[in-house]
Amino acid sequence: MGIMYHSTRGDQRAYTASQAILKGLAPDGGLFVPDQIPPLPKSLREFAAMDYHGVALEILSSFLTDFTRDELEECVEKAYDKKFDTPVIAPVVKKSDAYYLELYHGATIAFKDMALSILPHLCVKAARKNHEQREIVILTATSGDTGKAAMAGFADVPGTRIMVFYPDGGVSPIQKLQMVTQKGKNVRVAAIRGNFDDAQTEVKKLFSDQALNSEISRRGYVFSSANSINIGRLIPQVAYYVWAYARLLAAGEIEEGEKINFTVPTGNFGNILAGYYAKCMGLPVGRLICASNENKVLFDFFTTGTYDRNRPFILTSSPSMDILVSSNLERLIFGCCGDDAAKTAEFMRELSKDGRYTITAEMKKNLADFTGGYATQEETSERIHDEFASDHYVLDTHTAVASAVYQKYVKQTGDRTKTVIVSTASPYKFVRSVVPAIDPEDAAQDEGKDFDLIADLERVSGVPRPAAVREIDHAPVLHNLVIDRSEMKAAVLDFLK
Repeated sequence: MGIMYHSTRGDQRAYTASQAILKGLAPDGGLFVPDQIPPLPKSLREFAAMDYHGVALEILSSFLTDFTRDELEECVEKAYDKKFDTPVIAPVVKKSDAYYLELYHGATIAFKDMALSILPHLCVKAARKNHEQREIVILTATSGDTGKAAMAGFADVPGTRIMVFYPDGGVSPIQKLQMVTQKGKNVRVAAIRGNFDDAQTEVKKLFSDQALNSEISRRGYVFSSANSINIGRLIPQVAYYVWAYARLLAAGEIEEGEKINFTVPTGNFGNILAGYYAKCMGLPVGRLICASNENKVLFDFFTTGTYDRNRPFILTSSPSMDILVSSNLERLIFGCCGDDAAKTAEFMRELSKDGRYTITAEMKKNLADFTGGYATQEETSERIHDEFASDHYVLDTHTAVASAVYQKYVKQTGDRTKTVIVSTASPYKFVRSVVPAIDPEDAAQDEGKDFDLIADLERVSGVPRPAAVREIDHAPVLHNLVIDRSEMKAAVLDFLK
């Protein structure tokens, strides 16, 4: 019997990996989790001899057990192809006192490409495997990067449609341009008057709206998700933690079995949760350092054991982390309370009703693999400046948050364990914050002129602007819909008429 998936909230049914991927969200509103975490299928030395395709195939085969190896190999080959601007896929670069895992070499220059390049192929195969005749409709809320990466992955994929909602004014200008210029007959984008949490909450409501689901089924459609709430998004992310360790081992930077730490810029908690799954598989990981910006709901949670979203929502220079409801934390809560679905569901009801919940002291002990930290806007800017000054290496705003948090962690703990900082995105996506941190004089001259700032960054860094940025310079705007969150349901129905 292969690995089966079940809900964090009590649905007693067991689902295959392909069924869980197709559904995205469990029928009771919970998230799908595997009934076991498989051990690493190869030795660390064997992983060190593989390319990224090989590592990804091994990890996916371990979790997605109702897919054949040939099916997964085809998905991997289609996903990690020439859309990445380096054959290595995800380079590990040593700078100063840490290693940076560069996850932004894909088509949309953000780490979301690592999973969203493969999810469409998994979805299509899952549909065939389950004899699903209806067209798959992907509904996704984005804080900036997921939306573009999902649209790029699903654009014109037969048998699918995708609609993305993003917070109006809550993403960077480059992120917005990437989304509103997206081509594809099966694609639609809408800005929401509100923040990311508003969009994400409403999308979850649409998934659980039985009348809506019946209506779209009658029309020949079925909902699924491309957010990291979809287990098909989360599992591919496990691969790059194993890959990072294998790269350090292959380079002689660590000994086999030596523990390393990971520092992860965190918003919706999926990225760092994938690292935790890798550790549970047997990857030698010491601490998982959860880095937050000034929306530090996760830092407070790991410090106090209370998750409380009742606080001002702060728009920062790291918008993909501007989140107060970290959906994937539910999977960790489920695990640390002993897979108690009833208790998990109660915590989620408290969060929905009161905006907060507090875990038990026993549960808090089960979070020992994690530590939290946060960086202010000023600290983020300083870190971009200092890393460029010392190593001529440019950090985007999210990676800079993680780097600043890592430095504070070392200072506070004295822990000198070799550490990989998980890089979020290309700095070219956030030039309005990156260029002023590096060269205030250039920034002042070109303030608000994104493509002038891009030219400034290209000149001072010596790194050419990525193809994803060149493509949107003169691309026409194809999506200009701006709506209230109360209009999202109508917008979906209009898209599917």
